[in-house]
Amino acid sequence: MGTALVTGASSGLGLEFARQLAGRGHDVVLVARDQARLEAAAEDLRTQHGVGVEVLVADLAHREQLHRVAARLADPDRPVDLLVNNAGFGSRRGFVRGDLAEEERAVDVMVRAVMVLSHAAGGAMRARRRGAILNVSSVASFAVMGHYSAIKSYVTVLSEALATELAPHGVTVTAVCPGFVRTEFHQRAQMNMSRLPDALWLEAPDVVRAALDDVARGRVVSVPSLTYKGVVGVLRVVPRVLTRRVAGALANRRRGVRPPA
Repeated sequence: MGTALVTGASSGLGLEFARQLAGRGHDVVLVARDQARLEAAAEDLRTQHGVGVEVLVADLAHREQLHRVAARLADPDRPVDLLVNNAGFGSRRGFVRGDLAEEERAVDVMVRAVMVLSHAAGGAMRARRRGAILNVSSVASFAVMGHYSAIKSYVTVLSEALATELAPHGVTVTAVCPGFVRTEFHQRAQMNMSRLPDALWLEAPDVVRAALDDVARGRVVSVPSLTYKGVVGVLRVVPRVLTRRVAGALANRRRGVRPPA
């Protein structure tokens, strides 16, 4: 079944991607910062699925470590058949009120790393005339929800552009755009999600399964669940001024900011 490399593989969607890929018979390369969690995940995958598991500890915000991962993807003697660009994090603060260093790190991890790793994997796969890239984006890429939306818009558009460029060479590119998923993501960002209706929550196994099935189909943009397919459909056609107003109101509600009297 080939080899898959997953970034942000120590928890959340990344760990679920690793589990399901191993379950489908893929050897996996696990990339994240936390060596202890990676080693524990690797041992579990080897025991449960009998696949080859490689651990690659790297902080994708650091250029030297990022380029080690890129070199692994470009290695012609150890081909990677599927790249899953999953690493990322959120922030509960607004852009101006937040820490600029944190926003710069977000760009490094979710923009620059996606660009560098997609370039490395895409070049190697193009030469072999086979392979797939799966970039984890978000429904937020179609909305206006702060800096995170801007970052994920880049991921979605880059994926679409790469899909067009690489399709003649037997390589597919997919952007998966989930909504709210039950993982550690929001807890780590210290976001209060208690007011979010249960109907808007997705389960990680369902999101990953839908994404991998859409990769197999060669779909360019994957939106798991009928609910979020409807949300994206609406966001594509409503006036942007309305999108901005609704997104702003939701963001203020989440942060506990009262509208002006």
